[in-house]
Amino acid sequence: MSYCARWTGERRGRSLVSLVLISHNPWLESLARLAIIALLVPVTVIILTWVERKVIGRLQMRLGPMRVGPYGTLQGVADTIKLLTKEDVRPQTADRWVFELAPFVIVVPVFMAVVAIPFTADLFIKNLTLGLFYFVAVSGLSIVGFVMAGWGSDNKYALLGGVRAAAQLISYEIPLVMAILAVAMLSQSLNLAVIVGAQEDTPNIAYQSLAFIIFAIAGLAELYRQPFDIPVAESEVVGGPFVEYSGIRWSMFQLGEFVNLVLISILGSLIFLGGWQWPWSVFDASVPVAAQVAMMAVKTGTFIFFFMWMRASLPRLRIDQMMSFCWQLLLPFAFLQIIINGLVLVYDWPNEILIPLSGAAAAGAVYLTYRAARATGVRYQPGYQTVGSVL
Repeated sequence: MSYCARWTGERRGRSLVSLVLISHNPWLESLARLAIIALLVPVTVIILTWVERKVIGRLQMRLGPMRVGPYGTLQGVADTIKLLTKEDVRPQTADRWVFELAPFVIVVPVFMAVVAIPFTADLFIKNLTLGLFYFVAVSGLSIVGFVMAGWGSDNKYALLGGVRAAAQLISYEIPLVMAILAVAMLSQSLNLAVIVGAQEDTPNIAYQSLAFIIFAIAGLAELYRQPFDIPVAESEVVGGPFVEYSGIRWSMFQLGEFVNLVLISILGSLIFLGGWQWPWSVFDASVPVAAQVAMMAVKTGTFIFFFMWMRASLPRLRIDQMMSFCWQLLLPFAFLQIIINGLVLVYDWPNEILIPLSGAAAAGAVYLTYRAARATGVRYQPGYQTVGSVL
């Protein structure tokens, strides 16, 4: 029996809550889910803040934090205590309700998206048949929070940063969703566990190399990290929509950013790298839970390191370059990947034919990106059309 059949048929799996609770009272299970999310996610974020500072420090030939705890391991805890004890200041001219609700509008959808993530074959919060659709729909709601933060602050730099964030996130959401849709077409399911099971022999990165590249680039933009940190550029908009926030409300924005980093990394490992599946059939029988968790951690950590590496390596794009890159390159190639997948499904071709087709398209996308990056153009001047930013 195939893995997909086990998930859609006889095998339902055990939720993470069922492993913890003897009782199956729905109220107790709901409270347990909330407790798991509320406890594990902030701890993960505290660890990641230390990891990122150490990784970027090593990439920049520095040591990173070293003072608080052994090798600076308690730096994240110290920063958390500092932020929680700082004064929560609100500008006098700010729109009170919009200003104070904006952090919650960003953080709550991120925590809701955690529900749809399967961590192993048997460990999950809730096994959703339309889990991929739910994840994309819920995670996109945070865009409203950026606009609220920019508008409610009554600060021109915050408003400009909020408008930039809305334009960037909405634009790059389209190729990101199309790359995810290409994988769903190949797996013929929106259940994340089924998508992982479909990669039992070969991960989707081999069949969907173009979609993988689009997903990685669009994921960087969705996380507004270098080179797409335009909404929060210190030298241009003084921090963007967060400029008037301090204390616990500012920390909520950072919490949402790091949770998004983890979620995008987990999603990429699930739909492109095979999730908890071990390569080359290392385990003849069922894979132990500890081995599944270890494999998920390695694959997710690879994505997280990639995003941190890009932050330390790439300069910021101009806003016209960022928008042109999305609409003139990523979006057409995302359409191309979906068309290729559609032809394979309609004519019932073997999936192996996707390897050269998607690989050639990916090579073309990389070449056009390289050519655009190497092109020299005239910087923007009043009265002249911007050139050099288009492909």
